[in-house]
Amino acid sequence: MSGAAGGAAEQTATGAIHGEVRPGLHRIQAPLGERFVALYLLVGDDAALLVDTGIRESITETLLPYLDAVGIPREKLRWAVNTHCDYDHTGGNGALKAAIPTASIVAHALDSDLVEDVQRLIDERYGEFRATDGFDDPPETTEYLRAVSDLVPVDLRVAGGEEFDLGGRTVRVLHVPGHSPGHVAVYDEANRALLIGDATLGASVLFADGRPAFPPTYRDTDPYVESLRAFRALDADLLLTAHYPVYEGEGVARFLDESEAYTERIDVILSELLAARAEPATTLELVREAGSALGPWGADALDYSVFPVTGNLERLEQRGLVASAVDGDGRRTWRWVR
Repeated sequence: MSGAAGGAAEQTATGAIHGEVRPGLHRIQAPLGERFVALYLLVGDDAALLVDTGIRESITETLLPYLDAVGIPREKLRWAVNTHCDYDHTGGNGALKAAIPTASIVAHALDSDLVEDVQRLIDERYGEFRATDGFDDPPETTEYLRAVSDLVPVDLRVAGGEEFDLGGRTVRVLHVPGHSPGHVAVYDEANRALLIGDATLGASVLFADGRPAFPPTYRDTDPYVESLRAFRALDADLLLTAHYPVYEGEGVARFLDESEAYTERIDVILSELLAARAEPATTLELVREAGSALGPWGADALDYSVFPVTGNLERLEQRGLVASAVDGDGRRTWRWVR
């Protein structure tokens, strides 16, 4: 950990960077089971802005001790931007407000209701496929996310394009949907840095040691691709995500290219499976038939491919290649029409 606001960043035991990565830009890595969640702190002369709050312990056990260790006054933290509604990006909101009551929670208007209400988050986001596709989180996962999440009202709803003056530098919020409708990123032009949360997810979400953990859970494929193409257009030199290593220089383009290529790969896999079938298939049938073609995950993790697979099936349907229906059990089915 850097010993001063201008100190060098250090690597954690897993090799990930923790500390000040560019002037006034800190990566603060907090444990998340076998994974991690990286929070980011942008510091100016007058104020600081935090990107994501992780879970409760990310604030109490990692962020607050970090601020004290590097000599950043807690009251300087004026805003906390939630990149999106997922519990591991918002679960620390309550702990942050308890420690720094003057800090304002910021989220996109399209995600704000789920940022504020854990039951709506469980039902509308994680339970989206419960009735239509027979997929849901196991009870222990739901119990865990309840246990580590302290959600509070959002103080400021944004739409994208807002700038925050930190004193001597400004940063800009970008609306980058795909993983969620209201996903945002923060652009730090002074450092040519993009802080993107989960807006782009490569070909697999990773464990802390770099092993594949589960599928890239984007949801709306075309907006997702448009968002990563918007990142390319900014020509950033530093790409900072929540659950991946730091991407710098040519590594930025490689990660974005890998992410877009994965969406195209899913189109091919689904098209071949459906074209070869005489009967319609449910979403989970397609996921399980595709198996390792989707990625190197075990059966339980593989089922989370319902998120990107649904997004790609909807994209194929919009292109007139696939048609959906509902079977007698109320399950959504898909068939090839070309």
